[in-house]
Amino acid sequence: MRESGILMPIFSLPSRFGIGSFSREAYEFVDFLHGAAQGFWQILPVGPTGYGNSPYQPFSAFAGNPYFISIETLIEEGLLTWDECNSVDFGKDETRVDYGSMYANRGGLLKKACERFIEAGKETEELKKFTEREKDWLKDYALFTSIKKKMNGAPWYEWEDDLKKRDAGALKKAEQELKDEIDLVCFEQYEFDKQWHKLRKYANDRNVKIIGDLPFYVSLDSADCWSDPDVFLMDKDLTPKVVAGCAPDAFSRTGQLWGNPIYDWEALEKDGYKWWVKRIKRNYDFYDVIRIDHFHGFCEYYAVPYGDKTAENGKLCKGPGMSLFNALKEQIGELRIIAEDLGTNTPENEALIRESGFPGMKVLQYGFTSWDSYYVNHRHINNCVVYTGTHDNTPTRAWVEEINEGERDFCRRYINSMTSDFGQFTWDIIREAYRSVADLIIIPLQDYLCFGREARINTPGTSEGNWEWRLRPNFLSQDLKNSIKGLTELYSRVPKEKKQE
Repeated sequence: MRESGILMPIFSLPSRFGIGSFSREAYEFVDFLHGAAQGFWQILPVGPTGYGNSPYQPFSAFAGNPYFISIETLIEEGLLTWDECNSVDFGKDETRVDYGSMYANRGGLLKKACERFIEAGKETEELKKFTEREKDWLKDYALFTSIKKKMNGAPWYEWEDDLKKRDAGALKKAEQELKDEIDLVCFEQYEFDKQWHKLRKYANDRNVKIIGDLPFYVSLDSADCWSDPDVFLMDKDLTPKVVAGCAPDAFSRTGQLWGNPIYDWEALEKDGYKWWVKRIKRNYDFYDVIRIDHFHGFCEYYAVPYGDKTAENGKLCKGPGMSLFNALKEQIGELRIIAEDLGTNTPENEALIRESGFPGMKVLQYGFTSWDSYYVNHRHINNCVVYTGTHDNTPTRAWVEEINEGERDFCRRYINSMTSDFGQFTWDIIREAYRSVADLIIIPLQDYLCFGREARINTPGTSEGNWEWRLRPNFLSQDLKNSIKGLTELYSRVPKEKKQE
C-alpha cells in the first residue's frame, strides 16, 4: 500500500515552555497530519538525553525523556500553577531549544509536581502498577539517575567500586538515602508514559501511526551498561574491551571513534537475545513502527581497542545477522521495522536486508550525484522508504542552494524542473519522492515549509547547535495542509481507510 508521512521531532514542536512536548500543540500536529492525509508521523528517539543533547546517546534504552512531559497537563492535574510555570526561564528564543535553561529550571517544576502528587496520594495505585510493570528496567534506571545526580553527573565507571560494581549492600544503602530522588524519577517516567500513550492513541484513532527511532548502540555512560554489563564486551573491572567506530576512509584518514560499548553477541545469542527482546518490546510500547539506526551493525561492525585515540587499529567483525531477528520474531511476532541502511552498501549488508524483508532507505539528496546513484528514483523498489532528506541532512531548500551547478543541473533535468524559484524547486523534489514506486515516503516538515539551513536538526561531526530547531507557534496553515493532501491524493498515497469510493 502506498503511503506517506512527515518527519518532525517532538522537541521541534512549538510550545510555551521552551521545548516541544506532549502538549496541546502535539495534538494539533496530529490533526494537521490527519487533515493532510498523512498516515505516519516519524519522530526521533525519545530517551533521556545528557551532555550534547543527542537523542542518539540516551542515558537509557528504555526510559523516556522528562523534557517531553507536558507542563500544561501537570497544571490541569492540579500539580502546578500557571504562575509557578510562567515565572520560570525556559529560554528567550521560540525558534531554538535552550537546553541550558531546560536543565537548570525544568527539573525544579517536575520535583514540585512530584511532591504534590505524593502528598495528595493522586493515582498512587496507577503509579504502583506502572513501577511494577516496568520494574525490569525502571528500578535500575531510577537508582542510576539518582546516584549520578548525587555524584554531580560523574559517569558510572568513575564511581566508587562498590557502586560501580553493584555491591548489594551499597545499592541498598543508596536506595534508602536517595528515596526522594528515586521517587521523582519514577514519577517522571510514569507521567511520560501516561502522556505519551494518550497522544499515541489520539494519533492512532486518527489513522496516524508513529515511526520511532532506535539507536543501534547505547552510550557507555548509561543505565544499560551499568545494570547489564554482561550484555557488552567488558573485562572484570567493567572496562570496555573495545568500543565502536568507523574504519579510516577517504573522508577520515584516522577513522571515526564513536566510543560506544560493543555488544557481546556470542553471550547474547546463548541466552536467546533476552536483552534485545526486552528492548524491542519496550520500543513497540512506544511506537507502531521502529526505524533502526545504523542497521549495518547487525551485519558487521567496527571494533576499536578501548583507550585508543584514533580508530586506525580497529577490526571489522561480523554481527549477529538473521540469528537475532529470527529470535525476535519467535519471541515477539511480526517485526515492523525500517532499516537505516545508508552509507556503505556491501553485498553482505544487502543480503541481510533482503533476507530480513525489512524496507531500507533511499534519500533523494544522495540521488542526484550521478545517473547510477544507489538512491536515484529509477533504482527504487517497492519495499523501501524514500526521504528527501533525514534529520542529518540540511533542509532541501538549503541543499539546492548549496550544491554545485552541475549537480543542480542534473537534478533539474532528471525531475523536469526548470524553475528559477528555489522554493518551487524544493516542492518539485518533494513531488519526485511522491512519484517513487516506494511503498512509503517520509518528508521532513522543514522541506514542505521550504526552510533553509537555520532549520537543520543535526550536523554530523559537530557538537554544538544541534537538536535545537523549533517551529514557531501557529505556523502550519490550511493552505499547506491542502497542498500536501493534494499531492497525497494525486499520487495515491492516502491511507486506505480514507480513500473515497
